[in-house]
Amino acid sequence: MTLTLDNRSQNKESSLTQALRQIQQLNSKIQELEQQHLSYVQKQQNLIPAIAEICISPIQEVQALRILIYRGEAACRQYLRSVLVKQSQASKTTTEQMKKPTLDKRAKNRGFLQKSKK
Repeated sequence: MTLTLDNRSQNKESSLTQALRQIQQLNSKIQELEQQHLSYVQKQQNLIPAIAEICISPIQEVQALRILIYRGEAACRQYLRSVLVKQSQASKTTTEQMKKPTLDKRAKNRGFLQKSKK
């Protein structure tokens, strides 16, 4: 009978030890996941000022935030890069359009001045 009780107590002790070990492993995994989550949140929060700075319209800001929330940091950075490229292209186009009319006006003025001299 003593042997049976000893055997049962050892089984209980070993199952308690196993349970304790599993709890420790789970706690370790929870800490690791919490750290990953904090890192993820920090990266997202770092993008918010960039979104405010890069996006010209509220619609672009909302779109960037949606992408950040639903598709993640990398997709949001890609969207912001595309916004910057479009802004750069629009700026070049606007600059070119501003230069052309100036040249056209000068040519017209020269033509007018030449006609008036004759």
